[in-house]
Amino acid sequence: MLLLVLGKGKTGSLVAQVARERGHSVRVMDRENAGAAALTAPLLAHVDVVIDFTTPAAAVENMRACLALGARIVVGTTGWYDQLSDMKALAFKRGGGLLYGTNYSLSVQKFFRMTEELARLKGYSYSITETHHTSKLDAPSGTAITLKEIVLAANPAATVEITSHREGDASGLHTITAKSESDLIELKHESFGRRGFAEGAVRAAEWLGGKNGVWEFREIFDKV
Repeated sequence: MLLLVLGKGKTGSLVAQVARERGHSVRVMDRENAGAAALTAPLLAHVDVVIDFTTPAAAVENMRACLALGARIVVGTTGWYDQLSDMKALAFKRGGGLLYGTNYSLSVQKFFRMTEELARLKGYSYSITETHHTSKLDAPSGTAITLKEIVLAANPAATVEITSHREGDASGLHTITAKSESDLIELKHESFGRRGFAEGAVRAAEWLGGKNGVWEFREIFDKV
């Protein structure tokens, strides 16, 4: 496959590295050069899947440009979900492919499923703590928001508080705590680096190749 990676930051660069290790051809564009003016039909003509790890504003521009041309894009950027309905509509209208997710780590996806089980307990209050690197723009993180959504979907009467921390170059620490008058249960996921996210994103792109439609990574992660 020929993959176009948008974003030359730490995660984007690692995505490109992992993709090459898995035998793919890779092009990389800096986020300042992306958007409608740069993502043209000739550029995307031979690209199988675009992978975006940029910023929320840039990601929206990149999605609009790619989906308008019927291209396929995996979006690892978070903080843009207020535009999700528009992006879905554009993908369906133009026959493009959109795969998005708050976290592409396969182990985090398992963490999500364990959280769903935990959330079925009645009589507990829930709290989420997340820690990321200081350059992460959105707070709370997309992963923390997803955890809260999972809890409330399984237990609408639950109370859920999120606390965010931004420290150094932390790759990602998420803890969810369920507390009652009788006991406390805690689930924790800590990433030691960005490689798990990068591997998941590349495998997501491999899955998306040749497909048209819209999916959240949580829906298909066990197929990649």
